Parts: sequence; structure tokens; C-alpha cells
Amino acid sequence: MAKYKDIGGTGVQFRSGAEEYTYPSPEGELFYNSGNGQFQFVGLGAGNWASGGNLNTARKPDSGSDGTLTAAIVAGGYSTARVAVTEQYNGSSWTEVGDLNDARYAGALFGTSSSSIYTGGDTPPYTGNTESWNNSSWTEVADLNTARREIGRAGASNTSGLIAGGYASPGYQAIVETWNGTGWTEVGDLNTARSGLSGTGTATAALVAAGDTPPRTVNAEVWNGSSWTEVNNLNTGRMYAGTTGLSSTDALLFGGLAAPGNTANTESWNGTSWTELNNLATARQSLGGAGASGSSALASGGASSAATEEWTFSHPIKTVTTS
Repeated sequence: MAKYKDIGGTGVQFRSGAEEYTYPSPEGELFYNSGNGQFQFVGLGAGNWASGGNLNTARKPDSGSDGTLTAAIVAGGYSTARVAVTEQYNGSSWTEVGDLNDARYAGALFGTSSSSIYTGGDTPPYTGNTESWNNSSWTEVADLNTARREIGRAGASNTSGLIAGGYASPGYQAIVETWNGTGWTEVGDLNTARSGLSGTGTATAALVAAGDTPPRTVNAEVWNGSSWTEVNNLNTGRMYAGTTGLSSTDALLFGGLAAPGNTANTESWNGTSWTELNNLATARQSLGGAGASGSSALASGGASSAATEEWTFSHPIKTVTTS
């Protein structure tokens, strides 16, 4: 039985003894809410994919998508041929806006729906061409130092970003370049050269994962602004997956080409490890992805598809009654 004792006649009491509380699947945090005087449990939550508005032009964007769940952009890609079409998403539907100057696919797009960079890709051949988006039109700017396709990317706007890996003559690349708004600078290489990799985050805090080395890999690496560190592997090796997130510690990776074919598998990254979550409704590769974190995401296109799926994640709060 718990015992209470008054401290120095102040009316302030403490309780000795111990009580145990058992919560089904106790994955989360138990805390005291001073607002309502109750203990509450915040669970890890649950995420699900739901249908969104279809693209106007069916295509595989190959990393050509970025932004947030309610303000996204997709550019370029491959339909029946390479396309220059750019579309913006408002949370329910896509609208065609100004085209890229160069039709291409397998490039890298980073930034927001109103301020972004599209670089590299296949025109053919491999290109280092870079274009900057200002919410109305694309402008050609400085080229990459190494032309390539199937690139990982990270970046917050058309003035700050990073691209990593890819495929170029004579093969798989580990080269990394950062963008400062006017030009590209080569920085520290990836530990594992690869193409078809997925990336997210910023120019100083990025995450790349998956890709083809060959074979398809589960390898993941994080960037701290000066060097790459290998971290815990994905659960499912794949290439051409979609990714979302604005940091190296909170991301979502989904879909892609695994063995023996396309996968719908979705995994979240918390800065330490990968956790398998609910699958996409449709297994597919070459996805565009947009989202501010692992709690919201947009999967667009894929294998010449127009389909869009939206990911939402909730953290349920349960009130704990003690006696």
C-alpha cells in the first residue's frame, strides 16, 4: 500500500511504495500532463496511405518530386518518352505549370514547390544541366561537375542542396556535390558508390539509402556537412524508391525495385533505425516523393503511373488513470 507523508507541515506530500502499470504494446512515452492533472501515454502511432489526386501526365519521375503534402512539385520523368512537364500539387489536385527547358528523366529535384533545383538526368546522354525554379519558370544555371543520372538528393530550396552518387561513364558513382545558389562544389564521397539511390534532408544534414551497387543494397549513410557515416541498414534492399523528410533523423522511404520485382514496402527512419510500416496500396518503382517529415508524405507517379498516394501518421494519446 502506498504511504504519504507531510513534509515539514507544508501540506506538500510525497508517496512511497511502487505501483505497476501495464499498457498494451507499450511503445511510446508516459508523461504527466499538468494541464489536466493526468498521466498520459503517447504511442508511436500508426500511418496509412490513402489515394490523392492523379497527375495530369502519367510518368515515372525518378526523384523528380519534392515539397510537402499540400504544396508539392513534380518535374520531368519518363512516360512514352522523356518529358519536361512540371506540375504542382495543392493537397487535392495537380496543376500543370512551366515546363523544364530540357526534357529528361532520372534527374534529381530538391527544394520546395516554389523554390527548387532540378539537375542531372538522362536527355540522352547523361547530363549535368541544372535548372532553377522560382514558382513561375525554370532558368538554366551552372552545370554539375560530373554529369550523371539516377541521383540521390537533399535540399531545402533553390539556393541550398546536395546530390550524391548516380550513374555515369564509366559506372557507379560515389561523388557528392553541394549547391550554394550559384555553383556546384565537390565534397566528401559516399562510402558506397551506387545509382538509383534515395535521399532526403538538407545540404548539411542528409540521409541516403538503398540503390544499386550492384546488387540492390540496404546500405544507408548520413551526412553531417563534412563527411558520410554508415548507419543501420534498411530492412528491404531496393533501388528507385521514393523518400521524404527535411532532416537526416526523420524520414520515410517507400516503394522501389526489389527482388524479384516492385515493392510496396514502407520504412521510417528515426535517426537510429528503420521500422517497417504499412505498405503503399500499389507496389511501384521510380517514385517521386514529397513531405516535411515521416509524418506526412506524397508518393507520385512510378512506372508510368499517374497515381498519387498520401501518407499521414498520427500519435494517439491515451489517458492513464492511476489509483
